Amino acid sequence: MIGVIADDLTGAAELGAVGLRHGLRAEIVRSGEPSGRADLVCVDTDSRSCEPAMAAKRAAMAAKMLRGAGATWIYKKVDSVLRGQVTAEVEAVMKQLQLDRALLLPANPSLGRTIHDGQYFVQGKPIHKTEFARDPEYPRRWSQVVRLLAAPENFLLRVVNGDRSLANGTIVIGEASTPADVQSWAGHHDATVLPAGGSEFFNALLGGEISNPPGVGPVSTPETATGRELFISGTSTQNARQFVQAEKRRKTPVFSLPQELAWGAEFTPAAIAAVAQRVVGGFQNNSRVILAVGLPPVRDVDVARKLSKSVVRVAEQVMRQVAVARVFAEGGATAAELVRRMGWSRLSVLRELAPGVATLAVDSGESILLTIKPGTYAWPEQWTASPAVC
Repeated sequence: MIGVIADDLTGAAELGAVGLRHGLRAEIVRSGEPSGRADLVCVDTDSRSCEPAMAAKRAAMAAKMLRGAGATWIYKKVDSVLRGQVTAEVEAVMKQLQLDRALLLPANPSLGRTIHDGQYFVQGKPIHKTEFARDPEYPRRWSQVVRLLAAPENFLLRVVNGDRSLANGTIVIGEASTPADVQSWAGHHDATVLPAGGSEFFNALLGGEISNPPGVGPVSTPETATGRELFISGTSTQNARQFVQAEKRRKTPVFSLPQELAWGAEFTPAAIAAVAQRVVGGFQNNSRVILAVGLPPVRDVDVARKLSKSVVRVAEQVMRQVAVARVFAEGGATAAELVRRMGWSRLSVLRELAPGVATLAVDSGESILLTIKPGTYAWPEQWTASPAVC
């Protein structure tokens, strides 16, 4: 069994879907123990927004659990643009696994996220000149990679390009401008090094480690689900706004939060119920309904978190009243809050619809398919043009 430690739900799902490409049965564990039926277990520590000490503790506990469950090797998934408590969690996992070296490769060149000359670029632009500069919780205000990370407490931090040596006592950040660079770095990993980074590095490692996994046959395609679709968008990224506008042009019912919430107003139970009833009404003549923040982007991190949670509070009431077959959650915090409020502790990975976009089945007996993606990724256009088939 292979183990993955991710700091949010979308990251765990993304790597679970990568495993699916390689014929691995993958599951996501948010609480409790693995089922014992998966070849790839992705633990969501839900630590992206934690203080460093708590994030480190959760990462170490996940590493201990995975090793105890029989993981032959463990990968530390980090945000591709290095948001969260990256160094604290990497150090904690290294300590737990008694490793003295780590290879950190967050770049995803195939998605336009690259590192070269010590700088981080998104679609060719320095990251501090993109919408990541306006992230309410972890604004990327500069492009120098070492400035995007907190300094490690017990290890050196080096950004490396040509020299692929991995010195003891060091966390090496590998530069990568092309998918070939990622493949090259994967060839320098061994059992004495903690591999950490994004989905592309994990995919490269699986390609080298697993060609025909013993005892693992083709992953079965899930049955097509029919019924109502609820899209929940708890983010105000450009991709999210463009998706909502496109759905409005297709005459899909779109419901938004009250405008005063952007100013920090309280979302009362009565107001939540009122919005929920409007969404329920939208399903009377439509199989697809969109529930979105629908407000301008906010800079205040506390307000941004409240907006994401507010969307989910409405969605929960809707799902308690209407039988929804497919739920689509946009934004890591939104997806995590939904899973938390619904009490789903373990999910099976069914399908990868696009890089970073994964469909999950709830392991609680509920016949609901949950599709999630990071807020900065786009929904597949050809797939959202009509009611989706999972």
